Amino acid sequence: MTKNLSEEQREELLNTLKARFEKNMHRHEGLEWGQVQAKLDANPDKLWSLNEMQKTGGEPDVVGHDQDTDEYIFYDCSKETPKGRRKVCYDREALESRKKHKPETSAMDMVADMGIKLLTEEEYHSLQELEEFDLKTSSWLETPSNVRERGGAIFGDRRFGRVFVYHNGADSYYGARGFRGSLRV
Repeated sequence: MTKNLSEEQREELLNTLKARFEKNMHRHEGLEWGQVQAKLDANPDKLWSLNEMQKTGGEPDVVGHDQDTDEYIFYDCSKETPKGRRKVCYDREALESRKKHKPETSAMDMVADMGIKLLTEEEYHSLQELEEFDLKTSSWLETPSNVRERGGAIFGDRRFGRVFVYHNGADSYYGARGFRGSLRV
Protein backbone atom coordinates (compact mmCIF):
# COMPACT_ATOMS: atom_id res chain seq x y z
CA MET A 1 0.00 0.00 0.00
CA THR A 2 1.33 3.40 -0.95
CA LYS A 3 1.70 5.79 1.93
CA ASN A 4 1.61 9.00 -0.05
CA LEU A 5 -1.26 11.42 -0.45
CA SER A 6 -2.19 13.05 -3.72
CA GLU A 7 -1.72 16.82 -3.82
CA GLU A 8 -5.49 17.22 -3.55
CA GLN A 9 -5.72 14.91 -0.51
CA ARG A 10 -2.76 16.69 1.09
CA GLU A 11 -4.30 20.14 0.66
CA GLU A 12 -7.71 18.97 1.90
CA LEU A 13 -6.18 17.39 5.00
CA LEU A 14 -3.97 20.40 5.78
CA ASN A 15 -6.99 22.71 5.47
CA THR A 16 -9.00 20.47 7.81
CA LEU A 17 -6.16 20.26 10.34
CA LYS A 18 -5.55 24.01 10.22
CA ALA A 19 -9.25 24.81 10.75
CA ARG A 20 -9.44 22.38 13.69
CA PHE A 21 -6.20 23.81 15.14
CA GLU A 22 -7.54 27.38 14.96
CA LYS A 23 -10.96 26.42 16.36
CA ASN A 24 -9.47 24.62 19.39
CA MET A 25 -6.62 26.82 20.58
CA HIS A 26 -7.21 25.68 24.18
CA ARG A 27 -5.66 22.33 23.19
CA HIS A 28 -2.34 23.89 22.20
CA GLU A 29 -1.91 27.35 23.71
CA GLY A 30 1.22 29.15 22.60
CA LEU A 31 1.73 27.02 19.47
CA GLU A 32 1.55 28.38 15.93
CA TRP A 33 0.06 26.59 12.93
CA GLY A 34 2.88 27.69 10.59
CA GLN A 35 5.45 25.75 12.61
CA VAL A 36 3.20 22.68 12.75
CA GLN A 37 2.63 22.78 9.00
CA ALA A 38 6.36 23.12 8.33
CA LYS A 39 6.90 19.86 10.27
CA LEU A 40 4.08 18.18 8.34
CA ASP A 41 5.48 19.37 5.01
CA ALA A 42 8.84 17.81 5.93
CA ASN A 43 7.24 14.48 6.96
CA PRO A 44 4.80 13.22 4.29
CA ASP A 45 4.62 9.78 5.93
CA LYS A 46 3.29 11.42 9.11
CA LEU A 47 0.77 13.36 7.05
CA TRP A 48 -0.39 10.01 5.60
CA SER A 49 -0.87 8.68 9.14
CA LEU A 50 -2.85 11.77 10.12
CA ASN A 51 -5.03 11.19 7.08
CA GLU A 52 -5.69 7.64 8.29
CA MET A 53 -6.65 9.04 11.70
CA GLN A 54 -8.97 11.52 10.01
CA LYS A 55 -10.54 8.95 7.63
CA THR A 56 -11.49 6.69 10.53
CA GLY A 57 -13.18 9.50 12.47
CA GLY A 58 -10.42 10.47 14.89
CA GLU A 59 -10.39 14.22 14.27
CA PRO A 60 -6.65 14.51 15.08
CA ASP A 61 -5.40 17.74 16.59
CA VAL A 62 -2.21 19.06 18.15
CA VAL A 63 -2.20 18.67 21.93
CA GLY A 64 1.38 19.62 22.70
CA HIS A 65 4.97 20.14 21.67
CA ASP A 66 7.86 18.11 23.06
CA GLN A 67 10.68 20.62 23.53
CA ASP A 68 13.33 17.90 23.90
CA THR A 69 12.59 16.20 20.58
CA ASP A 70 11.03 19.23 18.82
CA GLU A 71 8.00 17.11 17.92
CA TYR A 72 4.37 18.16 17.78
CA ILE A 73 2.01 15.70 19.44
CA PHE A 74 -1.33 14.83 17.84
CA TYR A 75 -4.13 12.89 19.58
CA ASP A 76 -7.51 11.80 18.29
CA CYS A 77 -9.87 14.48 19.57
CA SER A 78 -13.25 13.19 18.38
CA LYS A 79 -15.84 13.57 21.15
CA GLU A 80 -16.46 9.80 21.16
CA THR A 81 -14.03 7.01 20.28
CA PRO A 82 -13.54 7.10 16.47
CA LYS A 83 -16.39 5.39 14.60
CA GLY A 84 -14.11 3.75 12.06
CA ARG A 85 -12.16 1.98 14.81
CA ARG A 86 -14.85 0.36 16.93
CA LYS A 87 -15.76 -3.30 17.39
CA VAL A 88 -12.14 -4.42 17.68
CA CYS A 89 -10.47 -6.56 20.31
CA TYR A 90 -7.16 -5.46 21.81
CA ASP A 91 -4.46 -7.30 19.80
CA ARG A 92 -3.72 -10.10 17.33
CA GLU A 93 -3.26 -12.71 20.08
CA ALA A 94 -6.70 -11.87 21.47
CA LEU A 95 -8.23 -11.95 17.99
CA GLU A 96 -6.78 -15.38 17.25
CA SER A 97 -7.90 -16.76 20.62
CA ARG A 98 -11.56 -16.07 19.90
CA LYS A 99 -13.42 -19.20 18.83
CA LYS A 100 -16.66 -17.52 17.68
CA HIS A 101 -17.78 -14.10 16.47
CA LYS A 102 -14.32 -12.77 15.73
CA PRO A 103 -14.06 -9.06 14.97
CA GLU A 104 -12.44 -8.09 11.69
CA THR A 105 -9.23 -6.85 13.30
CA SER A 106 -7.66 -5.59 16.51
CA ALA A 107 -6.72 -2.19 17.88
CA MET A 108 -3.00 -3.01 17.85
CA ASP A 109 -3.13 -4.23 14.22
CA MET A 110 -4.90 -1.03 13.19
CA VAL A 111 -2.42 1.29 14.94
CA ALA A 112 0.45 -0.55 13.26
CA ASP A 113 -1.21 -0.23 9.85
CA MET A 114 -1.90 3.46 10.44
CA GLY A 115 1.61 4.27 11.68
CA ILE A 116 0.37 5.63 15.02
CA LYS A 117 0.45 4.53 18.67
CA LEU A 118 -2.32 3.66 21.07
CA LEU A 119 -2.82 6.26 23.80
CA THR A 120 -1.28 5.30 27.12
CA GLU A 121 -3.21 5.65 30.36
CA GLU A 122 -1.23 8.80 31.15
CA GLU A 123 -1.91 10.30 27.70
CA TYR A 124 -5.62 9.47 28.02
CA HIS A 125 -5.80 11.34 31.33
CA SER A 126 -4.01 14.35 29.81
CA LEU A 127 -6.44 14.33 26.86
CA GLN A 128 -9.37 14.27 29.28
CA GLU A 129 -7.93 17.36 31.02
CA LEU A 130 -8.37 19.32 27.77
CA GLU A 131 -12.06 18.48 27.31
CA GLU A 132 -14.56 15.76 28.11
CA PHE A 133 -14.26 12.75 25.80
CA ASP A 134 -15.85 9.28 25.63
CA LEU A 135 -19.06 10.16 27.45
CA LYS A 136 -20.93 7.33 25.66
CA THR A 137 -18.08 5.20 24.35
CA SER A 138 -14.78 3.79 25.62
CA SER A 139 -11.27 3.52 24.20
CA TRP A 140 -8.69 0.72 24.46
CA LEU A 141 -5.44 2.00 26.00
CA GLU A 142 -1.87 0.72 25.76
CA THR A 143 -1.88 -2.10 28.28
CA PRO A 144 0.97 -2.85 30.69
CA SER A 145 2.61 -6.20 29.92
CA ASN A 146 1.80 -7.65 33.35
CA VAL A 147 -1.92 -7.12 32.67
CA ARG A 148 -1.74 -8.37 29.10
CA GLU A 149 0.18 -11.52 30.16
CA ARG A 150 -2.83 -12.42 32.31
CA GLY A 151 -5.23 -12.09 29.36
CA GLY A 152 -6.49 -8.60 30.12
CA ALA A 153 -6.35 -5.17 28.55
CA ILE A 154 -7.31 -1.72 29.82
CA PHE A 155 -9.67 0.90 28.45
CA GLY A 156 -10.90 4.28 29.55
CA ASP A 157 -13.99 6.45 29.43
CA ARG A 158 -15.62 9.38 31.22
CA ARG A 159 -18.71 8.82 33.33
CA PHE A 160 -20.27 10.67 36.24
CA GLY A 161 -17.93 13.63 35.76
CA ARG A 162 -14.70 11.65 36.08
CA VAL A 163 -12.31 9.52 34.05
CA PHE A 164 -12.29 5.78 34.68
CA VAL A 165 -9.76 3.20 33.55
CA TYR A 166 -11.02 -0.36 33.66
CA HIS A 167 -9.97 -3.80 32.53
CA ASN A 168 -11.56 -6.41 30.29
CA GLY A 169 -10.49 -9.58 28.57
CA ALA A 170 -8.32 -8.54 25.65
CA ASP A 171 -10.46 -10.66 23.34
CA SER A 172 -13.65 -8.72 24.11
CA TYR A 173 -15.08 -6.19 21.72
CA TYR A 174 -18.10 -3.91 21.75
CA GLY A 175 -19.90 -1.59 19.37
CA ALA A 176 -19.09 1.35 21.61
CA ARG A 177 -15.41 0.53 22.22
CA GLY A 178 -12.65 1.56 19.88
CA PHE A 179 -9.32 3.27 20.40
CA ARG A 180 -7.61 6.62 20.25
CA GLY A 181 -4.17 7.12 18.81
CA SER A 182 -1.25 9.48 19.06
CA LEU A 183 1.33 10.62 16.54
CA ARG A 184 4.51 12.63 16.94
CA VAL A 185 5.66 14.81 14.05
